[in-house]
Amino acid sequence: MPDAEDSELPLVSVVIPCLNEAENIEACVTAALEAIVRMGVHGEVVVADNDSEDDSARLAEAAGARVVVEPRRGYGSAYLAGFAASQGRYIVMADADLTYDFKEIPRFVAELEAGAELVMGDRMDNIQPGAMPWLHQYIGNPILTGLLNLFFRTGINDAHCGMRALRRDVLPRLDLRTTGMEFASEMVIRASKENLKIAEFPIEYHPRGGESKLSSFRDGWRHLRFLLVHSPTYLFILPGAVAAGLGGLFLLLVESGLELFGRAWGVHAIIGGALLMIVGTQVLALGLCAHAYGTYFMNERDPWFDRMRARFRLEHGLLLGGLFMLAGVALGIVILVSWIEHGFGALSYERLAVVAAAVLIVGIQIFFSSFLLSILGLRRRS
Repeated sequence: MPDAEDSELPLVSVVIPCLNEAENIEACVTAALEAIVRMGVHGEVVVADNDSEDDSARLAEAAGARVVVEPRRGYGSAYLAGFAASQGRYIVMADADLTYDFKEIPRFVAELEAGAELVMGDRMDNIQPGAMPWLHQYIGNPILTGLLNLFFRTGINDAHCGMRALRRDVLPRLDLRTTGMEFASEMVIRASKENLKIAEFPIEYHPRGGESKLSSFRDGWRHLRFLLVHSPTYLFILPGAVAAGLGGLFLLLVESGLELFGRAWGVHAIIGGALLMIVGTQVLALGLCAHAYGTYFMNERDPWFDRMRARFRLEHGLLLGGLFMLAGVALGIVILVSWIEHGFGALSYERLAVVAAAVLIVGIQIFFSSFLLSILGLRRRS
């Protein structure tokens, strides 16, 4: 229950984003207010009108909501404006399309009262016929939620449910920024990274009223893009490490003359292995820089990267890069000496030359990427 000094403020703010929902907004506001009355607490309904071109804002205000207009279009933009305008200790989020039952509000608030910091609805086992396209129900939502759980270990069954609730005091820690539909993913990811206590329970999902604003492929891509951008380990580190490792191994095996898959491999295989090693090293370096940027500029937390930066310094990277460069130069000198000894005739060290060039390039990449990581680390806070 609210403290004495907070008694004039609402306990619950129901925030509803709205874009051209004149057909549904009155019913949503009325249902939310009725749920608050049944709870017997002080509450409010805030409608974040996303510059609707119909009568949505006037209808919402007439139904008893406090309306804030956000001219910048976007699901996230509307919610950020609604959060800023709301005053409740607890914020309950729900869409303005009648897909969610506002009678569930007391359950969300009860979970917050019990100690949860973010409460998610789970629609996936209670979708009414016609409420969700099969592409979303059986492909989009399961894949995106599965990737989110793989990357960030949230343990959530339905990461994109539009009905959820959170404590107002966690908003600064979440530091939400995205303006589009990926806002739903951002909230869950940030909550996981901040180790918030997340609760989830099943709710029903009803057929929407009016026209859907969701674009399956565009919004699905925005979610996927957001997941990848915020997971440099899976976007950069793992693919880069695998490519660099396989490329280096292939170079060693082929140059040593060993047969692979029952045959000997020539210069073209050497070029392929070299390319794989060089590209893999570059992608790996980009991943480390992405981790550094997230840590130093976006207040991200990654236990793996934190351990690595505690163990390794600039000098370690410079030494490793220098060793690779030295090895590449040494191989080049071997080729040059042999060429001189043979009277500057035709060169016959194509394979060794490719290896030497690849090792030298990788050394240069490591050397200067180490400097870039150190530059990014200048922002490190004491």
